[in-house]
Amino acid sequence: MAKVLVVGGGGRCHAIVHALSKSKYVDEIYALPGNAGIAKLAMCVNIKDTEVDKIVEFAKSENIDLVVVGPEASLAIGIIDKLEEAGIRAFGPKQNAARIESSKEFAKDLMMKYNIPTASFKSFTNYDDAINYVKENSFPTVIKYDGLAAGKGVVIANNFDEANMALKDMLLDDKFGHGKVVIEDYLEGPEFSFMCFVDRENVYPLEMAQDHKRAYDNDLGPNTGGMGAYSPLPFITKEDYEYALNKIMIPTAKAMVKEGVPFKGVLYGGLMKTKGGIKVIEFNCRFGDPETEVVLPRLKSDIYLAFNAIIDGKEPVLEWEDCYTIGIVLASKGYPGDYKKGFVILNADSDDIYHMGTKIDDNGNLVTNGGRVLFAVAKGKTLEEANKKANMLVDEIKCDNLFHRTDIGAKAYRK
Repeated sequence: MAKVLVVGGGGRCHAIVHALSKSKYVDEIYALPGNAGIAKLAMCVNIKDTEVDKIVEFAKSENIDLVVVGPEASLAIGIIDKLEEAGIRAFGPKQNAARIESSKEFAKDLMMKYNIPTASFKSFTNYDDAINYVKENSFPTVIKYDGLAAGKGVVIANNFDEANMALKDMLLDDKFGHGKVVIEDYLEGPEFSFMCFVDRENVYPLEMAQDHKRAYDNDLGPNTGGMGAYSPLPFITKEDYEYALNKIMIPTAKAMVKEGVPFKGVLYGGLMKTKGGIKVIEFNCRFGDPETEVVLPRLKSDIYLAFNAIIDGKEPVLEWEDCYTIGIVLASKGYPGDYKKGFVILNADSDDIYHMGTKIDDNGNLVTNGGRVLFAVAKGKTLEEANKKANMLVDEIKCDNLFHRTDIGAKAYRK
């Protein structure tokens, strides 16, 4: 029986822990730092997910058989490299391959070199050069910080003032750190997420999902880290699927090998179905959040065996339940802006509720501890049935400071 360590503490890692808990081969699960929900399934350890040396020492001291890394920040600073150097089996890409997420410029250059469909772009480190480029081009335009920004380093500027503010934040005020920006042409169409297990040139697709970024119903309000997701996607045809797999995901994996940075782990394609075909918006080097929370509940096969198959260079067994899943985020009022923490939560004990930002306070109460707090998931034979069930699950949760969307997946079934 195996001892597994999951690095991370949000809803994505709760979903990974939950999937691992179903494996007959897994005896003990640890999570660091974890959260109040994960603590019901795993032993939580008070180590930050970026404290790499402490993580390696813990894994060695506990004779951990497998480490699964959730957050991009951990991967970007080389946690997989350090674990493997210590002789510890670890699932995820090495630091040089994680650049496909940690550097927007690296990813765009790779796509251009290997003819992987994406929006045209230019990179800038100088504010004046960037602002002059923006003046000469049309709006809307997309401005991306060339590094990790916790999902907040992308601005769709609809006019010059918005573009100017974004460039000042990124290049003059170093809001996300000192670096560069990538300015892209604006693309239109429905976005979707295509996660694949990748072992060098070998690509094994997971089920697709769609995230909902806007804070409020009907896609209104500010962009967030994601207010809900659903899977599978009725608007993706068989031809769309084949194109995304054979023209985007597989060529990208092969390109990484050719560039000397082979990828092993989960490659996340953030894609868009435009009038001109499917194109890449971004790549991530890990499971998506909140897409993971609606994809993994559909996995019937053993995820522990799948993780090990990728590490060992073997084909994983991936079997999926024929159903729809919808997940709804319950977020702190004020999110994605300023919000308060510490509000008591009741009736959040269901196995179908993943914890994103919770903790147990000094009085033993479950309380809010983040912008996105809970993620309620439901299955159904149709998207509409799954939506109704998910909203019923949300209605049972009692907390004075949470809000949520009611229309996750609705565009796909409201014709």
